[in-house]
Amino acid sequence: MSRGGATGGGATDGGAIGGGATGGGTTGGGTTGRTATGRGATGRRGATGRGATVRGAEGEREIPAAALRVRGLGVELEGTTILDGVDLDVRPGEVVALLGPNGAGKSTLLGCVAGDVAAARGTVELDERLLGSFSSGERARRRGVMTQEAHVAFPFTVAEVVALGRAPWSRSPEADRDDAVVDEALAATDTTALRDRRFPSLSGGERARASFARLLAQRTPVLLLDEPTAALDLGHQEQLLGTLRDLASAGASVVVVLHDLSLAAAWADRLVLLERGRVVAAGTPAEVLTAERVSQVYGHPVTIVPDPSTGAPLVVPVRVRGGSPRELHPRTSAAPSVPGV
Repeated sequence: MSRGGATGGGATDGGAIGGGATGGGTTGGGTTGRTATGRGATGRRGATGRGATVRGAEGEREIPAAALRVRGLGVELEGTTILDGVDLDVRPGEVVALLGPNGAGKSTLLGCVAGDVAAARGTVELDERLLGSFSSGERARRRGVMTQEAHVAFPFTVAEVVALGRAPWSRSPEADRDDAVVDEALAATDTTALRDRRFPSLSGGERARASFARLLAQRTPVLLLDEPTAALDLGHQEQLLGTLRDLASAGASVVVVLHDLSLAAAWADRLVLLERGRVVAAGTPAEVLTAERVSQVYGHPVTIVPDPSTGAPLVVPVRVRGGSPRELHPRTSAAPSVPGV
């Protein structure tokens, strides 16, 4: 696959940050569009691991091999099991959201997939190669990472921070477009007006948008984001996840850690729910987000209602004035893990 027209991965050279178009030009608007559930026209992928040809009502179609493949992943920190036997496949063209309560292992899993956290056991493959076989430069050109907190040691401007995303391409022909790519990334994240502001002076939400712009400027086919919406207002949450959805529609593979279950259901193709380091459910939003399961994993009763516009599940916590409903669904030991996500 050559580097994409959309940031993070279309199939041809080109120009749209946040756009579904693979050739060309504008910031933001993809040509693939969305279905009524907010998902891209590429549809959902299975999780069988390798590419395959399947036959359906529309004839044969090719299911691409997973861009990311995790098998039997285990992480131990100071004698504590953080991840235990985690399997995961993420294909080109899909958004996968990692969910779970605090301490479930979401950020650790993302760090392992990024190559930033060492696993005690198991394997991580990127494009059917073991992640450890890539040089740091190769990894930086294949996958981009947005962490929870952006640490900048020097008082760089926003434009300078975004330009850091171009570093992996500094000795390639792609460097000729650095200025244009930075401008497009700023526009796609609504940060053009902030370009000359010093990064440390920004609010939390502004920093998050600038960090997302840096990720877009990196232009990798795999994007890994850890709670990117935590500091954002409603409008910018929708903008960020809509951009990720468009990138996936253009061929990118996206893994995003989210705490807002309804937001994840609205924008992700598949959800992976973790509890105490193990995968307890994986599948479509409707398959994963059942009232019983969510209530058990999070230790708080919820109801599930359909979004009136899209039909996607909306998770509504049960609230009782003058008391706590938590005793109705106390957290129990971890649910059985689900193999072969």
